[in-house]
Amino acid sequence: QVQLVESGGGLVQAGGSLRLSCAASGRTFGSKAMGWFRQAPGKEREFVAAISGSGDSTYSADSVKGRFTLSRDNAKNTVYLQMNSLKPEDTAVYYCASGVAYYYTEKSSTYDYWGQGTQVTVSS
Repeated sequence: QVQLVESGGGLVQAGGSLRLSCAASGRTFGSKAMGWFRQAPGKEREFVAAISGSGDSTYSADSVKGRFTLSRDNAKNTVYLQMNSLKPEDTAVYYCASGVAYYYTEKSSTYDYWGQGTQVTVSS
């Protein structure tokens, strides 16, 4: 059974930073891409960023490019999302997900395991 547990969410003022973590178990971690998605109230879940199995390649949505950085530590089975220069529109529940393959996509259908989510609230 694959389990993903996110942590690090919270309340922060605009311009501030947070680092989300996602600890994985139950799967050969380094063989699968990992992704982060978010869902704001009344909106559909959207792609945020993803990283390949080894961590040598990452991709971010335009809305967070230059502000969010994704990394992973395969020895610790953990992926990190460093979020800087946060904006009120970044407010959402953030989910990490484990991909079905080594390389990532933006499509949620290519991720087969999901965490429970962590709330990020950015005040103006």
